[in-house]
Amino acid sequence: MTKLSCVEICAGAGGQSIGLENANFEPEALVEIDTSCCNTLRINRPNWNVIEGDIKKFDGRPFRGVELLSGGVPCPPFSIAGKQLGECDERDLFPEAIRLVDEIRPRAVMLENVRGFLDAVFEDYRKNLKAQLERLGYKADWYLLNASNYGVSQLRPRVVIVAVKKDISEFFTWPVPFQRRPKAVGELLYDLMASRGWLSARRWKEQANEIAPTIVGGSKKHGGPDLGPTRARNAWANIGVDGTGIADLPPEKDFAGMPKLTVSMVARIQAFPDSWIFSGRKTSAYRQIGNAFPPPVAQAVAEEISNCLSHKKLFCLAG
Repeated sequence: MTKLSCVEICAGAGGQSIGLENANFEPEALVEIDTSCCNTLRINRPNWNVIEGDIKKFDGRPFRGVELLSGGVPCPPFSIAGKQLGECDERDLFPEAIRLVDEIRPRAVMLENVRGFLDAVFEDYRKNLKAQLERLGYKADWYLLNASNYGVSQLRPRVVIVAVKKDISEFFTWPVPFQRRPKAVGELLYDLMASRGWLSARRWKEQANEIAPTIVGGSKKHGGPDLGPTRARNAWANIGVDGTGIADLPPEKDFAGMPKLTVSMVARIQAFPDSWIFSGRKTSAYRQIGNAFPPPVAQAVAEEISNCLSHKKLFCLAG
């Protein structure tokens, strides 16, 4: 099957990239400002064209005509964990995304953000975004997707914005949730928790019988690698996980108490492949994982975009 071309902005550590790859998209460029994230992408996919730098300085015109422009623009301007400044936040990169849509003119656009993007305070912002895409020849819509509906063992609601050229808009549909329930944390992580001979690993597995709360990545400005504020830590404690930090290694044989997650465990909860390597030290690796778009969710949406593009081609051939 012929690969579909894409350009990804704010690529991070590759969560969306993996999903796009699994949906048969091939990146012509991945733009990311964070050095550790860029190193992660290069380590895992040496053949990818990773461009390290600010997207405000990225010229999309050389990539005009790719099938898809995708990305996960920064969430702090819309997150309830922040001040929700929206367009007044210097980290709001939706204007840059619109600029790149204009320069690249892809057949489809896929952008991901936090649930706070749908809050009433941003109604005018959303209308303006939709109008700008409309003027460029796209029909845009957004949808709140729960990662747990697509095989990911955590709640993690995320907003996905999809815009497609008006002449193919009738062929796009949102992905249907999976019928099966994702694995509980205990089942998902048991082999990792037991890897150093922890005697209580099986008992812990039975207790950790729920999916995970939302993994949070935090920001470079605040805090270290922990699983979130008090409310989130309490939710982790209810399934037998100490959320006050990230461990270097799984529990030893005689460990007593609640275990902490390791970077590898958090990555698996985010549905990264076990083979995916994260560059940098523990805090950097954890933030890369926590801020990622889970690959299965990205894949589910990207497959529907691929089907939309393919339907148009078939329609043209039939006509």
